[in-house]
Amino acid sequence: MRKTIFAMLVVTLAASPAHAQLGSLMKKADSLAKAYDDWNFTDAEEHELGGEISTKLRDKYGVVQDKAVHKYVTLVGSVLAQQSSRPNLQWTFIVLDTDGVNAFAAPGGFIHITRGALALIQNEAELADVLGHEIGHVTEKHTINAIKKAKAGTAVTNAAGKAARSDFLKQVGDAMYSNILENKYDRGDETAADQVGVKLANAAGWAPSGLSAFLTRLAERNAGLKDRSGLFASHPETTSRIDAMKKTIAGQNLAAAALVQARYTQHITFKPVAVTAVAQVAPPTAAPAAPPASSTSGNMSTPPTAGGGLGLGSLGALGRDKSSTQTVSSAGSRGVNPDRDAKGGAIKTLVTVTVTAAEVTEFKKGIA
Repeated sequence: MRKTIFAMLVVTLAASPAHAQLGSLMKKADSLAKAYDDWNFTDAEEHELGGEISTKLRDKYGVVQDKAVHKYVTLVGSVLAQQSSRPNLQWTFIVLDTDGVNAFAAPGGFIHITRGALALIQNEAELADVLGHEIGHVTEKHTINAIKKAKAGTAVTNAAGKAARSDFLKQVGDAMYSNILENKYDRGDETAADQVGVKLANAAGWAPSGLSAFLTRLAERNAGLKDRSGLFASHPETTSRIDAMKKTIAGQNLAAAALVQARYTQHITFKPVAVTAVAQVAPPTAAPAAPPASSTSGNMSTPPTAGGGLGLGSLGALGRDKSSTQTVSSAGSRGVNPDRDAKGGAIKTLVTVTVTAAEVTEFKKGIA
């Protein structure tokens, strides 16, 4: 990367007047290379960032204290993660204790899905497609890239030169948590995660159409909402998104058909709650208007693009979605978002489960 930057500056120098200052250009090269290095996280650093974000999500929503449910979700997730592009991450699957329909991917392999999402899902193929989507966000480093590409990334990078690495990681982690909670990925990242999800599910034998089925059901559930809520907030319009997945499935001959409904209903018995009946926490207290997105003073500014962990927050009635580039207002001025602000459970303790290679192999036999 440093060589590339240096080569670019040499070209610039050659094209500049004779009095161009080489020292100034070299300083710029060092600055650009330093910024690149700051954002080049190791797997250990990604895991550290993801662990901090996961703790905050668990503090907000609580954790379902049912080991059997966690083991089942972990088995489905492990089948997918093993065949992903980053199988050696320390993958952790967590069921959050809230009726809100949501899912969140944090760097390092931390995948969260809510009790409300599990209640709305109807079979194992749908669960696999949803978890596969979240795994895609991790393997493609979308959470890191979302901060990097946003105005907030500039603020973090500017601060990095004056801060220790640990301070830099803390600033990045805070920005990532905000992005994940608000479901802020750009359209390209969300579409890419869709592609990863359906391919991973299909490769294991699950029907890749599960994500489209779930999206359609969620859009129907959210039909009465004026604003987007929770997952998939940044996705393209629902119909366009489903059409894109159909093209991928047909074009790449993704022909797996297993739904595995019986095993799903055996392990997951949560009942869906109407969006209007989801218990809410109090909306954020009013606060002064946020500084412009271009501001780099003090803390990082909020990236301007609305988005979604699974992108579901953007979904109203099917075919009536709002623009995926809608700006998110400051926390102090917006009202309650039914799924983001859903009330969570009181117990925050992580439920640790272990699955062996033999258990995963045996579990795969049931995908039929």
